[in-house]
Amino acid sequence: MAVTPEAAHPSPPGSASSLSEQISPAPARLVVALALAQFGAYLAVLTPVMVTLALRVNQIVPEAERGAALGQVLSVGALLAMLGNPVFGALSDRTTGRFGRRRPWLLGGMVAGLAGLLIVALGGGVLALMAGWALAQLGINATLAALTSCVPDLVPDQQRARVSGVVGMMLSLSMIAGSGLAQIFSGSMFLAFLVPGLIGLACVGLLVVVVKDRDRPARAGAFEPYGFREFLRSFWVDPRRHPDFAWNFAGRFLVFTGAACVTSYSVYFLMDRMGYDGVEVADKFFVGILVMVAATVVGSVLGGQLSDRSGHRKPYVLGSSLGMAAGLALVAASQTFGMYLVAMAVFGFAEGLYLSVDMALAAAVLPNPEESAKDMGVLNIGNALPQSLVPVIAPSLLALGGGDGGNYSALFLFGAVASVVGAVAVQFVRSVQ
Repeated sequence: MAVTPEAAHPSPPGSASSLSEQISPAPARLVVALALAQFGAYLAVLTPVMVTLALRVNQIVPEAERGAALGQVLSVGALLAMLGNPVFGALSDRTTGRFGRRRPWLLGGMVAGLAGLLIVALGGGVLALMAGWALAQLGINATLAALTSCVPDLVPDQQRARVSGVVGMMLSLSMIAGSGLAQIFSGSMFLAFLVPGLIGLACVGLLVVVVKDRDRPARAGAFEPYGFREFLRSFWVDPRRHPDFAWNFAGRFLVFTGAACVTSYSVYFLMDRMGYDGVEVADKFFVGILVMVAATVVGSVLGGQLSDRSGHRKPYVLGSSLGMAAGLALVAASQTFGMYLVAMAVFGFAEGLYLSVDMALAAAVLPNPEESAKDMGVLNIGNALPQSLVPVIAPSLLALGGGDGGNYSALFLFGAVASVVGAVAVQFVRSVQ
């Protein structure tokens, strides 16, 4: 809920703390609706990324061309997702209609996303897949931009870590559910795209109903008209005026750089170092994901509870970032599948702890509560950009030592160092304990 600077007194006008003073505790139905909406939106967008988009490409292009074709489709989608999130966030912040600031973008984004998924399912060529996936990414990221801002908008500071923990673990659960749906509907690509999209639309629709009484439109005249200058400002928060936001962005970017090393290269690691291939590597990878997700859920719930009770954020971000670095170091040292599972459990627990507490810290350092969706969109670039940069850097790291390109120890230790530096960066945040 947006508040005017006058209503925010006695805290500094526009501060994140002033916003938390004006909102009532989040009831259980709101927390459940937020979690389900997060689950549904990510189910709709991650199921194609993980499984079904590759299968769809395989249906329509020759085997020799499928890798390049999939890369083209995914690259366009990733770029639009990264750009769309802060832009749609800024537009959501400015929405003055009677349906509120968030609900039109929550629901409209999912409708557009579902339309894009159907184009992918029915399209007969690579260009059609690119167009459909672009629409799906833009639509679902419009939803995610509004959804991400709901935590700072609707949840007071003393609840944020617990709620963020519950909401954050939905990302991991959606990955498991998406893999299961892809297997169930493997005989029908149409249903494999349609069902996750419909589930996502239903889950987000529930949140739209629940937040009706809390979602207020933007104040008329509170923002400049959205022109080209404001478009460019959608991607920028001045680090000189808002150093705490900048340090949190830097920490998040570095920690997610470490995480991207695991998410992007685990399959190849299991193939090249462990010697698995074919169906076997898919089974082993799935077991590893299950272990990581289970640990992530535990870390998310525990971290949120402890952080809210203590009122501290930075020590938990520090500990979780160092824990992720330890997990990466264990992956780098793994020579057996059993040790790999231990490493994934350590990494998953630390990642769950990080996801719960970092979101609460991020909400506390937002420069202006009335622009929470735009600013959270800028922060989300710190999540998304490493997914594109790590694959660019990884080949050089894998080639260190002059071997056959399989120096996974160098890659995962690079990720561990990035996580440690990210942990240090967050300690420079001054306005949060």
